[in-house]
Amino acid sequence: MKHEDIVEDKKLVKKAVGMHDKQLHGGKKTKLSGLKKGGPTSLDRKKFGKNLSRAMNQKSGRGR
Repeated sequence: MKHEDIVEDKKLVKKAVGMHDKQLHGGKKTKLSGLKKGGPTSLDRKKFGKNLSRAMNQKSGRGR
């Protein structure tokens, strides 16, 4: 992926999150640093349980 594409994508995501915050959270800011990390999804939690889904996510990236 080219650098220009990455920069453009980051701007687009930041704008979309800002719109989401205005509409649903009364303008309170979402911490974008938490979104970068990822983590076990709800589906992973249901499939593997709380602690095992966390361990699977750390081991392979997405618990799959």
